[in-house]
Amino acid sequence: MDNNMPKENQLQLELSPEIANGTYANLAILSHSHAEFIADFARVMPGIPKAPVVSRLILAPEHAKRLLFALQDNVMKYEKQYGTIELPEHRQAGGRTATPFGMPEGNA
Repeated sequence: MDNNMPKENQLQLELSPEIANGTYANLAILSHSHAEFIADFARVMPGIPKAPVVSRLILAPEHAKRLLFALQDNVMKYEKQYGTIELPEHRQAGGRTATPFGMPEGNA
């Protein structure tokens, strides 16, 4: 049997060169309705008053929960290999989310 042949019902992802380069974002604003979760990713730069949204991800609630579990699993694996990820805002009273460059915390 040829190991390069796709197995039945196996999903093959196609990654174009443009998407493979990725998009840098250092702020995420999350919101939801009864039908979907929306994650807007933005790039905040010092001294620039506007933060352009560079990508928007819209997920069904079930997929949002799957993403949450996948992120939790990957963070645990990362920390096991490289050590604990320190979040400066967690050292301050009540901080919950990363807010780069002193931007106010978003509440969606």
